[in-house]
Amino acid sequence: MTMSDTDHDHLDDGVDMSFEERRQDTFRRMSGSDEHDADRRIEVSEGSDGDVRIDVADTAAVRPGDAAGTDPRTDATQDAHSDR
Repeated sequence: MTMSDTDHDHLDDGVDMSFEERRQDTFRRMSGSDEHDADRRIEVSEGSDGDVRIDVADTAAVRPGDAAGTDPRTDATQDAHSDR
């Protein structure tokens, strides 16, 4: 299966959006959200052998295993226990 921006989700809700369009729309509707909430957090690549690799993007605000990390957008230290 090849992934592309033109792939549409297959939800039976009458909304004709690609996965990426639905994702952006969802983040924009969330209370207290800003445009950075829709930033990509993963990078997906497909090797010549068909294997799919998923990596955390270098620009992701939160990285696995880094509970007291910094937000790359602001360089501010994040509190792992706060709700923002």
